[in-house]
Amino acid sequence: MAGVQRGPRERMVFSAAQLIRHDGVGATGMRDVAEHANAPRGSLQHYFPGGKEQLVGEAVAWAGRYAGGRVARFMADLAEPTPSALFAAMVRQWTDEYETAGVLGGCPVAAATVDCAASEATREAAAAAFTTWRGPVAEALTELGVPAERAEPLATLMISSLEGAIIMARAEGDVRPLTTVARELGPLLDAAVPPDDRRGEA
Repeated sequence: MAGVQRGPRERMVFSAAQLIRHDGVGATGMRDVAEHANAPRGSLQHYFPGGKEQLVGEAVAWAGRYAGGRVARFMADLAEPTPSALFAAMVRQWTDEYETAGVLGGCPVAAATVDCAASEATREAAAAAFTTWRGPVAEALTELGVPAERAEPLATLMISSLEGAIIMARAEGDVRPLTTVARELGPLLDAAVPPDDRRGEA
């Protein structure tokens, strides 16, 4: 993400996503977003006439696209192309953050889901973001040999397990829930590939 040049509108969407993942929707104010994005406060109304709800929706949508886009990068970097290796890479993104920063931020989509009780629009944005993320994961699983009829259900399992582990890791202040789901779910994911289609095996 470093070095990416963004206009003020893009910066505010990105900043909203970062603040939501750390503080939640309720604690993320429009002024906080403008300050984080180094953007004039007056530009908020210009770019987001729908107010905070619009900004949150766009931040959540951005997060879904970002997560979905990461899948291709994970796949390209896999030394061993297996479903468990893909899931381990998805988890490693979060464990690496903890090791680097000493604290674990949450997922903006999950944070918006937790805080969305008062807003149907936010709930819909979160649901759409999860769909945007799940699609590339399912496609990757199919590429790795998982039968098409199982790819989407397993993608749902991977994402929901990851999200739950992130929440537990934040609560416990430890990455153990993340490393646990990677270890325990990996064999189940690999078992979904028919033996004749398994890669990386002798």
